[in-house]
Amino acid sequence: MQKIISFLLLILCLSLLIPSMAKNNAGILSNYPPFCEAAAETVPEVKEYTGTDFSISSGEKEPSGLYAKAYCLMDADSGRTLLGSNEDEQLPMASTTKIMTCIIALENGDLNSEVTVSSYAASMPDVQLNMQSGDTFVLRDLLYSLMLESHNDTAVAIAEHIGGSVEGFAELMNNKAAEIGCENTHFVTPNGLDAAEHYTTAKELCLIASYAIQNKKFCKIIATASHQFTNCKGNRSYSVQNHDAFLTSYNGAIGIKTGFTNKAGYCFCGAAKRDGKTLVTSVLACGWPPNKGYKWVDTKKLMDYGFSNFETVTLKAQKLPASLPVTGGTKSSVSIKKESGQSIQLLLSATDKITVRENIPSSLSAPLRQGDIIGYEEYYLNGELIYQDPVIAKKTVAKRDFGYYQDIFFHMFFFQQNH
Repeated sequence: MQKIISFLLLILCLSLLIPSMAKNNAGILSNYPPFCEAAAETVPEVKEYTGTDFSISSGEKEPSGLYAKAYCLMDADSGRTLLGSNEDEQLPMASTTKIMTCIIALENGDLNSEVTVSSYAASMPDVQLNMQSGDTFVLRDLLYSLMLESHNDTAVAIAEHIGGSVEGFAELMNNKAAEIGCENTHFVTPNGLDAAEHYTTAKELCLIASYAIQNKKFCKIIATASHQFTNCKGNRSYSVQNHDAFLTSYNGAIGIKTGFTNKAGYCFCGAAKRDGKTLVTSVLACGWPPNKGYKWVDTKKLMDYGFSNFETVTLKAQKLPASLPVTGGTKSSVSIKKESGQSIQLLLSATDKITVRENIPSSLSAPLRQGDIIGYEEYYLNGELIYQDPVIAKKTVAKRDFGYYQDIFFHMFFFQQNH
């Protein structure tokens, strides 16, 4: 009888204890994946805008009757081609070459150093500073001679001083062109005199110029009206004048560089800034003598079109889900954020189309590390990807293993309290 009574008491105790354990264990399990699930948040839909959504109206019509064989209008800040014709055709660029020559000198040379003139440099054809072999000049002064008067002997003297030889300097020029993103540009000479395999494109000349005008010393030189200097001995005096008519005839003009050879024709690369917009243009093979003024006409038309039709707009970053579900992890979800989260600025016309897409998955798989890129916020301009902001995990989430489940069991049957 005693055994029967003891058994009945055990059954009674278990009947009272099990519901209590089940209730407590359910509470514990609700804190542990896979016994809890995170609700998926809605990813923002693709958004599309046109320039008219930002109150941009059409300005001047696309210019017609341009003289240049190849031309390009570029947004200097983004490198975007706004308008072009034959802009990817390889052509000689005459003395617009000296834009690169000047940049290489500024970035690699000591402006206070003395440049010794070789007989080869002194032998260059017009236009010349008329240097004498063996003479010496301060590099800083020669950069004004290079950019204001486009002296060919000066260009070679600079090249030999910086690169050790014309060939060595050309290598520096080509390396810099590649760094800037030029694929159809090749330099042979520092002055742009006609040479086989010396060429660029209207587009890439604009890329080079866009890079150059970021240099304050470069901009100071090209904006200087005149400069006086002597050789290092002080027995010869020189005065150079700026012959860039665009600089003094166009509102907001920054300058840059003219060029002419029999093979290249008249060339010009110019830059201007208005209302926070910086535009760069290039015109190649823009007439031959006596049509020296064609390059100014074309440049003005291109600049007018750019400033009239394009406006700077700000696109604010979209709001992402606060977190994404995680499968197979020790957490059911992970917080996410955009790496920069900054708004972006674009130069748009009325007809430009912007698409913003959140390219992120609906859920993630463990393991995840803090900072892992899990997707991108993507911006497309007229169907072309122009910018993407990485979306990253804010926390680390380990993958579930035997030790994880052992920990759950430990808390269920020994602590009996919520984790």
